Amino acid sequence: MSDKKDVKYFRELAYYSSIGFALALSIFIGLGIGLYLDGRFGTHPWLTFVFLGMGIAAGYRNIGLAIKKSRNRNWEK
Repeated sequence: MSDKKDVKYFRELAYYSSIGFALALSIFIGLGIGLYLDGRFGTHPWLTFVFLGMGIAAGYRNIGLAIKKSRNRNWEK
């Protein structure tokens, strides 16, 4: 019985630990796309701002989905 709880605990720990990484990664991907497109089209800094904002929004959306998933798990217990 203890092994199942340990596996569940470590699985949830890994999932929640990856949220911060996903947030940072989505921001940097948005920033990278924006910088690339600004350099390509010469629209500096507008596309960088647009895609950075989209990356930030995507990151916080992932956090919101994780919170929703956590709440659903807590209600099932």
